[in-house]
Amino acid sequence: MHVTDTPSRAGTRAFVPVVFIATIFLSASLLFFVQPLFTRIVLPIIGGSPAVWTTAMLFFQTVLIAGYLYAHVLTRHLKSRFQLLIHLAVWAAALVFLPLAVPEHWTLDPTGPMAWQTLMLYAVGVGLPFFALSANAPLIQYWYARSGGPSAEDPYFLYGASNLGSLAALLAFPLIAEPLFGASKIGMGWAVGFCALGAFLLMSGLCASQPAKVADTTSVKTSVPARRILTWAFLAFIPSSLMLSVTSKISLDIGAVPLVWVVPLALYLLTFVLTFTHRDFVPDGLFRRLVALVLLGIVGIFSGLTGPQMGLVKLVFLVLGFFVVALYAHRKLYLERPDSAHLTLFYLTMSVGGALGGLFNSIIAPMAFNGLYEASATALLAGLMLLPKDMKLPRNILRGGIAALVVCLPAILIAFWTETPDVGKVAAYFLVSGFVAVVVTRRNLSAIYGAVVATFLASAISIDTGTDFRDRSFFGMHRIQDRGDIRVYSNGTTIHGGQRIADDTAERPQPIHYYHPKGPIAQVVNADRGESVDRVGVVGLGVGSLSCYSRPHQNWQYYEIDPMVVEIARKSEFFRFMDVCAGDDPVHLGDARITLTTQSPQAYDVLVIDAYSSDSVPVHLTTNEAVELYMSHLSEDGILVFHISNRYYDISLPLARSAEAQGLEGRIQTFTANTAEDPTELSSEVVILARNAAAFGPLDEDPRWTELVSDGGAVWTDDHANLLSILK
Repeated sequence: MHVTDTPSRAGTRAFVPVVFIATIFLSASLLFFVQPLFTRIVLPIIGGSPAVWTTAMLFFQTVLIAGYLYAHVLTRHLKSRFQLLIHLAVWAAALVFLPLAVPEHWTLDPTGPMAWQTLMLYAVGVGLPFFALSANAPLIQYWYARSGGPSAEDPYFLYGASNLGSLAALLAFPLIAEPLFGASKIGMGWAVGFCALGAFLLMSGLCASQPAKVADTTSVKTSVPARRILTWAFLAFIPSSLMLSVTSKISLDIGAVPLVWVVPLALYLLTFVLTFTHRDFVPDGLFRRLVALVLLGIVGIFSGLTGPQMGLVKLVFLVLGFFVVALYAHRKLYLERPDSAHLTLFYLTMSVGGALGGLFNSIIAPMAFNGLYEASATALLAGLMLLPKDMKLPRNILRGGIAALVVCLPAILIAFWTETPDVGKVAAYFLVSGFVAVVVTRRNLSAIYGAVVATFLASAISIDTGTDFRDRSFFGMHRIQDRGDIRVYSNGTTIHGGQRIADDTAERPQPIHYYHPKGPIAQVVNADRGESVDRVGVVGLGVGSLSCYSRPHQNWQYYEIDPMVVEIARKSEFFRFMDVCAGDDPVHLGDARITLTTQSPQAYDVLVIDAYSSDSVPVHLTTNEAVELYMSHLSEDGILVFHISNRYYDISLPLARSAEAQGLEGRIQTFTANTAEDPTELSSEVVILARNAAAFGPLDEDPRWTELVSDGGAVWTDDHANLLSILK
C-alpha cells in the first residue's frame, strides 16, 4: 500500500528519524553509564572482588532479558498509545531512585551469602531505572516501525545508533567522567540525563501513536520456527563468550593494563554499529575463509599449541581475531533478522544468547574447567557458523573426527609414551597431523570441521604443560610449577609466592621472592622493633611466606579473599610456610576492608597490606577512607606497610596524598634484586606509614628508606579516585 504525503507532512516525517536516533542514543548511553557508575558507588561497601563484579554482571544481564521480555509482551498485546503510557509510568516510577545511592538502611551481613546480598543491593538501588532503560532498544525500534518515517519497514538501523551510544558511554566513563568528577557528581549528571530521556520517550511514542498513514504490514503475524530462534541465540552467544574469554586471557597473562576490558567490549559494540546496516564490507566467501583461519589461530593460542607465553603479536591477533569473528557473527545475525512484527522477539532472543555467553564464562566454566578452556570451546563452536545449513552435519562431522584421530594416533602415542615430551615438538606433530587430516577430508566442509575439532581436542588432552597444580576460582587461575630449584605459585604471569624445593625437608622454610630477607618487607618485620611487637596483621595471604618471620610470643592474623589461596597455602605438599610457622593463627576470609570494618580495633603493631595482585589496583583498598580504617586498627606507634610493586601504576602517589592529608609520616623503598647472585630475590616497592617518625625506629635512619613526599594531587576518596592519574 502506498500513501502520498503532503509537503508539510513529508517534512515532519523526515524529522522523525532524528527524534528516534537521539532517543535511542541517549538511552543506550545512560544504560552503559549506570553499570560502572553504580558499581563504583557500592564498591566500598560490598568490596571489589571479582566475584562481586561477576554477580553484578549477572544482575545486569538478567534485568536486560527482563526488559526485553517486557517490551516483547507490551508490543504484542497493546496498542502504541497504551505502550507509551505504561512505559512512561515505569520511567516515572524509576525517578524515585534518583540520584543513585545505596539505600539508607541497607547494611551488609558479612556472614550471609555474598552473591545474594549483592543481587539484592543492585535490585533495590538501581533495578527499576536499569529495567526501564533495558526495554528501550527494542521498544523504540518497534515504535519507529509504526511512525511512518524513512525506512520504517526496516528499523534495525536504529540498533546501530543504540550501540554507538553504548560505545560512546563506554569510553567516556573511564576516560572523561571518572577522572574529572566524583561518583556523586557523575550520579547527578546521570540523573539529569535520565529525566531528559522522559521527554524524548514521549516524542518518540507520540510519533508512533499518530493515526496510521502507512500500511500496517505487521497485522498478520506468523510464528517463527524454533530452529531460527535457536540460530539467533547461537549467533549472539559466540561473540559474547569470546569477548569475555579474550578479556580474561589478556588480563591474566599480560596484567591489568589500563582499561584492558574496554578494548574488547568497545570492539564488540562496534561490530553492531558496522553490521546492523545494509552495507557489505567483505565478500561472503572471503569473509568465511578469513574467519576460519582466525578461529584456528584463536584455538591454537588458547590450547597452548603456539607456546605458553603471551607476546605482543599474540595479543594483537587475539583482539583483532575476536573482532573479525564477532563481526561475522553479528553480520549473520543481521541477515537472519525477521520483519518488524517479530522485532522484539528477535532482541529478546539476542539478549538471552548474550547472557548465556556470560553465564558460560563466568559461572559454568570456572566450575567445569581448571583452565581457560571456554575460549577454545567457543571458538570450535563458532566454526559451525561457516557450514552450510543443508549439510548432513552429525554424520559428516563424526566421519571427519574419526579420520583425524586415526591420523593423529602417532602424535598421541608420542605425547603419552615420552617421559618428558618437548611441548613444542608435540605441538608440531599435532599441527602436521591435523593438516593431513584436513587434506584427507577436504571435499566436505563438515568433515573438515570434525577433523579440526578432533585434532585440537586430542592435542589439548595430550600436551603436558609441566604444571603440578592448576585450578581456578572466581578470583582467577591458580598454577603451581617447579621451575628449577624453586616451586612457584602464580596467577597468569604474576608470581604470588614461592619456596625452595630443598626446603621441603628443612626445619623451617626461608621466605623468598618479595619476602626475601633482604627485601623491604622483611626489613620491617625483622627490625629490632619488628621483633619486639606483639600483634601483626597481614592482608593478602599468598603462600604464607611472611608467617615464617613470626616469633613465638607474637599474635599474627591473616585476611584473604579467596578460599583457594588458603587451601594452597595450607597444603604442606605445596608450601610449608603456614604448616610450620603459622600453627593455628586465624585466617579471616572475605574482602579485607569489609572484614576490618566489622571488627573492633585490633591494635596491630604492624599491619601489612599486600593485596595488589596481578598489577591491578583495588581502589577501595587505597582511598583516604581505607587508610583511615587501617590506622584505626593500629596501635599508637604501629606501622602500616603497603606492598605496591606494580608494572603499570604508581600506587605511592595516592598513599602519599593520604599521608599528607592525615598528618602521617611516610617512607618508601624501591628494592632492586640481584638475581645473578641470588635468583630467589625479586625487586619490590614498599611504602610504610606511621603517626610519627619515632615509630619507624632504626628504619628512619636507614638510607634505603626515603621520605614519602606528596605530589600535591587530589586525595583519593571513595567518591573520587582517578586511576589514570597514577599511570607510570
